Amino acid sequence: MMSFSALQSSKIRLPPSSVSHSLHRSSLLTFNTQDTLDAPQASDYEAVINDRFQKRKKLKIAIVGFGNFGQFLAKTLVRQGHKVLAHSISDCSDIARTLGVSFFTDTHDLCEEHPEVVLLCTSIISTESVLRLLPLQKLKRSTLFVDVLSVKEFPKKLLLQILPSEFDVLCTHPMFGPESGKDSWKGLPFVYEKVRIRDEESNISRCEKFLDIFAQEGCRMVEMSCAEHDKEAAGSQFITHTIGRILEKVGLESTSINTKGYETLLNLVENTSGDSFDLYFGLFMYNKNAIEQLERLLMAFESLKKQLFGHSHDILRKQLFENVGDIEAYNQLKPVILEILQNGNELQHDHFEKRKKLKIAIVGFGNFGQFLAKTLVRQGHHVLAHSISDCSDMARKLGVSFFTDTEDLCEEHPEVVLLCTSILSTEAVLKSLPLQKLKRSTLFVDVLSVKEFPRKLLLQILPSEFDVLCTHPMFGPESGKDSWKGLPFVYEKVRIGDEESRISRYEKFLDIFAQEGCRLVEMSCAEHDREAAGSQFITHTMGRILEKFGIKSTSINTKGYETLLNLVKNTSGDSFDLYYGLFMYYKNAMEQLERLDMAFESLKIQLFGNLHDILRKQRSGNAEGIKIVASQNNG
Repeated sequence: MMSFSALQSSKIRLPPSSVSHSLHRSSLLTFNTQDTLDAPQASDYEAVINDRFQKRKKLKIAIVGFGNFGQFLAKTLVRQGHKVLAHSISDCSDIARTLGVSFFTDTHDLCEEHPEVVLLCTSIISTESVLRLLPLQKLKRSTLFVDVLSVKEFPKKLLLQILPSEFDVLCTHPMFGPESGKDSWKGLPFVYEKVRIRDEESNISRCEKFLDIFAQEGCRMVEMSCAEHDKEAAGSQFITHTIGRILEKVGLESTSINTKGYETLLNLVENTSGDSFDLYFGLFMYNKNAIEQLERLLMAFESLKKQLFGHSHDILRKQLFENVGDIEAYNQLKPVILEILQNGNELQHDHFEKRKKLKIAIVGFGNFGQFLAKTLVRQGHHVLAHSISDCSDMARKLGVSFFTDTEDLCEEHPEVVLLCTSILSTEAVLKSLPLQKLKRSTLFVDVLSVKEFPRKLLLQILPSEFDVLCTHPMFGPESGKDSWKGLPFVYEKVRIGDEESRISRYEKFLDIFAQEGCRLVEMSCAEHDREAAGSQFITHTMGRILEKFGIKSTSINTKGYETLLNLVKNTSGDSFDLYYGLFMYYKNAMEQLERLDMAFESLKIQLFGNLHDILRKQRSGNAEGIKIVASQNNG
């Protein structure tokens, strides 16, 4: 630290007007009045000491491999005040200049600058060749080498094998990248192992300074051995990048009404598409379970397809052999229902019509029906419910009146019948309802994930006096558990009578979702299915594949892997009937399954093709070496 006498000799001066004020601030130091103008003041003393301290905290860091990730790290290093040098095979001098980095085309020139830290931002595949080409003799002894590769045991062994024993080694993995860490690094895991840090204070201090770069940005610092890292993270990263690349090959596109789950898939593609194929291939090469994971993914996909097609076979068989008379029976019943309704007495409007609260009968009181009921009750609506299974205990807890008999339910004259059935059971449920017990002009609302199918069904089965509103709350018990704010609620006014009471009732129903902050989107059922059915089907397909795969959380999840875990969590709560309904009533479902199949095959060909090229080069290189040795021996 700079001594006070040294500071005095530096003749730091203050203007005369500040002398008396400064004396009050420096109670620990005594000056003669004649020396006041020449003596440093406390504020200057602190500033000088702080400036020197700050400079001592900064490092000279050479980034070797100045691609996307190297440039990404450089921005933060420069912002924190570190001196950053860089080298890359390609000329990145322009981007380096823009970032405030000194770029070197020659590694000799770079190493002669004596960086305190050499930060290896190379690809997994190129690391060994880059390391062997560095003129290590130009560096200071005990230089700290740091790698940031996505696998850890491989670079640890490599650095210990190639570097002289005087060099320090720190193996790290910032478990984020230019996309997942673009806004903030706060809470993101930074894994490290101090592989070889010498006992000298300067070496320890330098290592701590480097780690502090990431701690300052709010990273979650995780000290973990390289072996433990690879056991926890290598598999999760490989599966994340595999799914991201498959979906990129499928060609996902955003819609105007994305669900949270579909947004998850789009974000995953965005996060992984920025990474080079070399990074992905390195994960494949140095994750010993990569082949097994690919096989398990393929088996999960095949299992899901068998489940879908097997279900289709069962339904078709039942339709052919057991339900032949259903349509004829209903056609005979429909005129009777219409006659009862037409001969019924017109009821007068009463004061309840003017109230904002509705009497809503939920038909299908499963997970989704109960999920909606909580909000309806909280908002003060009178909620009734019916389900095939006895849900009376759950209904009582939620403040809902439960009816085991649909006749009793309909005799309560609900203003709105809210169909929360599965896609597959909707027709049977609708046909079983005693419509003649309801008031004429009752509003029927469905909340199915496909829209053209229920629209046609409601118009076909319901008498023309009944109002029809087709809706799709594009969220569920998992994605909407905390809030519905900003989540899309899609609807089409299929048939709403002109009377003021009917218009008011329909608006009151929509207001339930508007009050919760939903983004209300008026859209035809045809347009909805064109935009959303495909995105939902691919979302649920990937969620179910990963569920069958058996994806599990680790202690150091990346953002991308968290995305996959959340996807499984969001989709696993939905019944297979919902998924199968999406398959049945989305006309391009088979084409999407085929595209997924082709994307997976294409990725495998790319991986194994690359592996074949490397092995072929190694074989041909070895053959050349054998020829040279043989010729030397013969000579």
